[in-house]
Amino acid sequence: MRREGRSNGVRRGAARGRAGVRPWRGQRERPGGGRAWGGCPGAPALDGPEPVRAQAPASPGAAALPGKRDPQRTAFLLRKQWSLYSVTPLYRFCEARLRDYGRQLGAFIAAERQKGLAVEVGVELDVKVAVSCLPDLKGSEQDQAALLLQLSTRSPTSKKNSEDKVVWLGWFCCVAGDELSENLPEDFTCLPLFLVHGAERYTAIVGGWFQKTFDCYFRRLTISPLSLSWMAAMWAGCKEDKATSAMELLFSVPCLPQPLDISYAIHAEDAKALWDTVQKTPGEITQEEVDVFMDCLYSHFHRHFKIYLSATKLVKVSTAIASAHSDGIVKFFQSQYLTGVLMLLTELAISQIQ
Repeated sequence: MRREGRSNGVRRGAARGRAGVRPWRGQRERPGGGRAWGGCPGAPALDGPEPVRAQAPASPGAAALPGKRDPQRTAFLLRKQWSLYSVTPLYRFCEARLRDYGRQLGAFIAAERQKGLAVEVGVELDVKVAVSCLPDLKGSEQDQAALLLQLSTRSPTSKKNSEDKVVWLGWFCCVAGDELSENLPEDFTCLPLFLVHGAERYTAIVGGWFQKTFDCYFRRLTISPLSLSWMAAMWAGCKEDKATSAMELLFSVPCLPQPLDISYAIHAEDAKALWDTVQKTPGEITQEEVDVFMDCLYSHFHRHFKIYLSATKLVKVSTAIASAHSDGIVKFFQSQYLTGVLMLLTELAISQIQ
């Protein structure tokens, strides 16, 4: 059952994974207190369990390295549904051996197929593995270049010159992950965020090979309501050159015999106008401002529909920048904001590892 509420305007005003994480080789206690929180338009700082204040980059692409951004090279990542995982540091990973890793992973997949895994019933497919780098997806020179994995197949009945069909994509990245990478021993590589688009059977096999080869551990990454509210506020404040789709918030109502979701849509320009009123200092974001922003939206909804959204659970945020679900499912819609969103997701992955 689903109930929808659509706002014509917002008044300005203030008011599945495993349960545990196996320690990775060489892990040690993290020094210091606060955590860095990335995103668009700011990079909030956390002190303890909640973000306190964010410093906003001067432009949407500020998280990217100057002169190295080519939107065409990352355009294929947009408008796909990605499942999120956190990954402990890779032990003795070598970027110069990507071709060898591709061959080894291909052989591993073939061996698993002989066990009856990763094969569609009645169909015999040749699986090819391509491993490459995505150098554009870095927040600093210290970050490891993103690693892209691509599985493609060709059926024996396909024409000789036909293109292979991509059946699975996965990529590791670390955008502004200095907090973890600076404290790693020399033999470890920090790529804490893993994003997957494709069948779970391939994800299980690829993850198994990486765990066996690099002594790492994968865990599904979920997104808390607090993090979703930060995403709503930050993305609402992003500037757009043209009219964009509405911001939509999805809430789940607890303790009911049957599931009930409430969809709340706000025009993008109204959401930004509200955020501009709430934000006290341009270039900074505080937890208090995020709370006021969400409270204003809740109050507006209650005036129209007499429903207290504060008694529900925020499970999804969707904007023209990106969408994120509490189950750890994301979509990216604009390449200029890609690294900014990945900064936030990298921080969430690191916090789960630690």
